[in-house]
Amino acid sequence: MSRPRIVIVGAGFAGYRTAQTLSRTARGRAEIVLLNPTDYFLYLPLLPQVAAGVLEPRRVTVSLSGTLPHVRLVLGEAGRIDLDARQVHYTGPEGEGGTLSYDRLVLAAGSVNKLLPIPGVAEHAHGFRGLPEALYLRDHVTRQVELAAATDDPKRCSSRCTFVVVGAGYTGTEVAAHGQLFTDAQVAKQPLRTGMRPRWILLDIADRVLPELDERLSRTADTVLRERGVDVRMGTSVKEATPDGVLLTDGEFVETRTLVWCVGVRPDPLAESLGLPLERGRLLVDPHLQVPGRPEVFACGDAAAVPDLEKPGSYTPMTAQHAWRQGKVCAHNIAASFGDGERRAYRHKDLGFVVDLGGAKAAANPLGVNLSGLAAGAVTRGYHLAAMPGNRVRVAADWLLDAVLPRQAVQLGLVRSWSVPLDTASPEVARVPGRPEGEPAKTRPGGEPAKNQPGGEPAKNQPGGEPARNQPGGEPARNQPVTGTPDVAPPPDQPGPGPDVAPGPVRRTDRFTEGDA
Repeated sequence: MSRPRIVIVGAGFAGYRTAQTLSRTARGRAEIVLLNPTDYFLYLPLLPQVAAGVLEPRRVTVSLSGTLPHVRLVLGEAGRIDLDARQVHYTGPEGEGGTLSYDRLVLAAGSVNKLLPIPGVAEHAHGFRGLPEALYLRDHVTRQVELAAATDDPKRCSSRCTFVVVGAGYTGTEVAAHGQLFTDAQVAKQPLRTGMRPRWILLDIADRVLPELDERLSRTADTVLRERGVDVRMGTSVKEATPDGVLLTDGEFVETRTLVWCVGVRPDPLAESLGLPLERGRLLVDPHLQVPGRPEVFACGDAAAVPDLEKPGSYTPMTAQHAWRQGKVCAHNIAASFGDGERRAYRHKDLGFVVDLGGAKAAANPLGVNLSGLAAGAVTRGYHLAAMPGNRVRVAADWLLDAVLPRQAVQLGLVRSWSVPLDTASPEVARVPGRPEGEPAKTRPGGEPAKNQPGGEPAKNQPGGEPARNQPGGEPARNQPVTGTPDVAPPPDQPGPGPDVAPGPVRRTDRFTEGDA
């Protein structure tokens, strides 16, 4: 008798934990297949430290094949799921198609950047959901500070050293906090014009930082940010983004070359494509994480609307903590569906939250005990080390080195602006050159960066422009028309679209729904 096949789509917190638990409990009695566009699990909470130069990129990635014994890894991205035929159709890293049949399906596709219908944001902002985006931001910020230090124009220096972060949730708060430390360390060695320093602006329409957390944690984070020099503006957001800066909702125009979009996430569009009942883009499931009417289909993590049994009538929020726990319950319930054990309903107990603010500063409330300062910093880093499924020693070593040695602020130029568009269904992979227009990024997760572009990005995709004419240290192109379409005529000294030219932005197939604004 052949073994049943369990296909898990996505290797984020929920998918990875499901595969990890099943590999231990199935003991070879079932074939476990993990479909994911990358060969690693990304520990997202530490991504801001990658952008700030604290951790090396591989520290926050955990090898799937190296840590998931008895799990077969298939590199690719799911494009269509035939529920009646029980098949998942996917596209591999080199464009080849494939099909996986299943007896049990786990949808753990996660989430993507949430977009709002604000003019210019899709063209000029960058998200913060994947490793390519963190690597791009690290290079971009380093380059802006270096160019600012080299210019004699105070206005240009100011715009290059102004960094705008939209969204004061977990990600935005940590990006701004770490970013201010990172740029301050850079200018200590490479001073700007007299009286000038890097300026980070944190915006949110909410009335306080970290609005989803306890007010005491919010006050702690707000105090640390302001003491560090971050310009925190609550009740304010972006009205329009342009090549030269951003127009705020209060009427002020801020000249900047950097716009980081951290307003939140929305479920992966794959959930919508199934034609099953949804709750704000999330697949509705019962407390056992099964899709009603489809007992062979399970969903967990950001892609699933899981009933919150502690708060009847509501659903669990889209956080890593819930996704990790749901993955374990999902694995047990899959085993129970084959007659091994009893089903469990997903229940959770709030263990508290931690927010890393860089250096020795953090805000934390483990088990409801509010902490700040060194104690919060120790608890926060201890929590991350305990929660990571690998690389603990390497992460701890990087933290130790960062405490005693200066950071290496250099541009590697590995990720270009056009390869990490905000409007993409695949933030975990960088876009590659030479793709036909309209082809989604998810169909080509591999590939090499464009040739003959050593360090600069196309000017059309940057707020204010990146170095023109493919020069890593040149001045930005001025009066450059900026559009989001791929049919803009190239400059006379550059070739037309082809295998060595950056493609246009990737467009997601999902659309805004009422209430997103």
